[in-house]
Amino acid sequence: MERMSSASKWFSRLGAAAMGLVLTLVVPVHAWAASNGVADVAVEAARSRRRGGFGFFGILGGLCCLLVVGGIVLAIVLISRNRKRR
Repeated sequence: MERMSSASKWFSRLGAAAMGLVLTLVVPVHAWAASNGVADVAVEAARSRRRGGFGFFGILGGLCCLLVVGGIVLAIVLISRNRKRR
């Protein structure tokens, strides 16, 4: 097997550190919100929201979702192309 390049190693380490940081922050906040009654407020806010269709933010949310999905598909295509060349 080939050895990992140093850039790949550092990218892996950076990704692991970022994931650890995110989990360090998200898990306690989620536990606090679940035990603090915040979930009930969020459910009430979701129920009382207007039902007037998508609106401006719905269109932006859909566009953002399409861009993210397109970026993931593009990354998969580029990675699979790179593997076939070797």
